[in-house]
Amino acid sequence: MQLKYIGMLVACSVATSSMAQTTTTTTTNGRRVRELSPTEVNILGSYYSQTGEHSPVTGGIGTEELTDVTPTIIVNVPLDTMTNLNVNFGMDFYSSASSDEIDYNVSSASSSDTRTHLNVGISRSNNARRTIKGITIGGSTEYDYQSISVGVNWAKISVDGNRELSLGALAYFDTWSLIYPIELRGQGELLSDDKRQSYSLSATLSQVINQKMQAALSSDIVYQTGLLSTPFHRVYFREQELPDIERLPDSRYKYPVGLRFNYYTSDYLTMRFFYRFYTDSWGMTANTVELETPIKIGPFFSFYPFYRYHTQTAIDYFAPYKEHTSTEEFYTSDYDLAGINSHKAGLGVRYSPLEGITHFGLPFSRRNTQFKSIELRGGNYWRSDGLNAFIISADLGFTIYK
Repeated sequence: MQLKYIGMLVACSVATSSMAQTTTTTTTNGRRVRELSPTEVNILGSYYSQTGEHSPVTGGIGTEELTDVTPTIIVNVPLDTMTNLNVNFGMDFYSSASSDEIDYNVSSASSSDTRTHLNVGISRSNNARRTIKGITIGGSTEYDYQSISVGVNWAKISVDGNRELSLGALAYFDTWSLIYPIELRGQGELLSDDKRQSYSLSATLSQVINQKMQAALSSDIVYQTGLLSTPFHRVYFREQELPDIERLPDSRYKYPVGLRFNYYTSDYLTMRFFYRFYTDSWGMTANTVELETPIKIGPFFSFYPFYRYHTQTAIDYFAPYKEHTSTEEFYTSDYDLAGINSHKAGLGVRYSPLEGITHFGLPFSRRNTQFKSIELRGGNYWRSDGLNAFIISADLGFTIYK
């Protein structure tokens, strides 16, 4: 079933926005020669575990137990001195006690699932114009949900390299398999649409303020249309025993705005601050604050405690178990859409020696590979409705030279 949990994954990616990453410059007989940068590979993995007592599958009550294991590989390949290829492939193996209640049959097919996703992007830089253009295509599939995405992006870097403006557009085209709660089957099609489209426009302005400070301001406009509810979420009413499926409007606008601020205090301490304001056409307003403080111990080892606080108001169509009335047009008992506060706190460690951890050769190839870095991160997540979660993730970085 479609993954529906908060704070599950730690975002990890290979940076591709800097034009300098595609080439290195050497001098041979007095001439400057451009060489391809090496291939970068990141192997990621995470384990996530969640508990709670407000499952939307059973109308806002019942277990939300869930576990998820997510291996991912990200490869960034310079195709020439101006063009980069980025491939992101991963899988989610998860089991969910709440999803198993769709059929009231313990260990049914809905109790576990696998999601597979693949995203491929190509970016091309123009050093003369100081621009980067890119396009991405992707897709994901699981038991009852398929998604295709396409996106474009453009970036302009200032003459002194201290400012960058990035613009992007992204579209998702999703299709549901309409699986209803078992007691509501055989009544014909309860929903007239099995598709969802999401479109977003984004803009980010990054600025180096001085030698110690850097800031970035980002803004998005997101429009969703189609089936925006989940077919197997139940809603129970005050005046009747038999539930209905969750029903929500067929369109939604989202308006997030974010500010990121990094302050370099010394060779051993950096402060990273992030704030996001969010509002949408369904009545939700949210604020998120995050602080991360990387601390270096020696030239190669660092650790970083982090903390995130999030608060949101409920959407106009939320009510707990048996507090809706059947005369309402739209209704949900999904606590992800309720008025909640949440916290996430944890610690990350990174080891990245200048010459790498070790070197080895690839089978059937003359290329030399450097095991460049290792990063571990663990965190606890808890929120005011009683949901608790734990996640641990790892990132292994490799560089493949010609």
